[in-house]
Amino acid sequence: MSDKREIKDIEIEDIGMEDTEIKDAVPKKAVNKSSDISGMFKDTAILLIIKLVAGLLLALVYQITKEPIATQKEKAKQEACKEVFADAASFEGVEFTQPDTAAWIEAGYAQESIDEIMAAKDGSGNVLGYVITVTTKEGYGGDIKFSIGIRQDGLVNGISILEISETAGLGMRAEEVLKPQFADKNIEQFEYSKSGAVSENQVDAISGATITTNAVVNGVNAGLYYFQTELKGGSGNE
Repeated sequence: MSDKREIKDIEIEDIGMEDTEIKDAVPKKAVNKSSDISGMFKDTAILLIIKLVAGLLLALVYQITKEPIATQKEKAKQEACKEVFADAASFEGVEFTQPDTAAWIEAGYAQESIDEIMAAKDGSGNVLGYVITVTTKEGYGGDIKFSIGIRQDGLVNGISILEISETAGLGMRAEEVLKPQFADKNIEQFEYSKSGAVSENQVDAISGATITTNAVVNGVNAGLYYFQTELKGGSGNE
């Protein structure tokens, strides 16, 4: 009889222990889950702080470098203008309208755009001509951007290549081969020749770089066309 009572007591004790273990286990899981959520919020907060600090630092760097960069760009612009209009005392931006799309395309300049126009002035403020910045998309390696100095009578002082990424040893020779051929020419429209220029309006093509030659010639012609139709005689909106 006593043996049975002992067995029953043991069973009751065992069951009681199991219940306790189960009860103890539940809060531990809840604590762990709560800890995980807290950790996630902490990590998120840290990331947000890092992003905020990085953003503030970038904004600070931008504010510090904005003015020097703008000054450098303006200096480069003025130097490019001076290169194609050496006798000008100053250069001022001109408000201009983009050419009529239909007429522009019909003239053959669908791949060219007018980016900027600067009025070249003498010491008394008289307009000597214009510096027209043109971008052509017809380059072999990408866009080619350059400025053209054109006097009031249509004389091309010269061009200044601003951006070019053509093939080394071929299209990149535009600076040495093509650029000099536009200087001091009073031509309504240029054309290029593969066999050598025989007239004033012809430009010797770069050997092995006809695409680059065509792009530059078309770009110069686009600038001339805009001058002849919009600016000649000082009709620009200054």
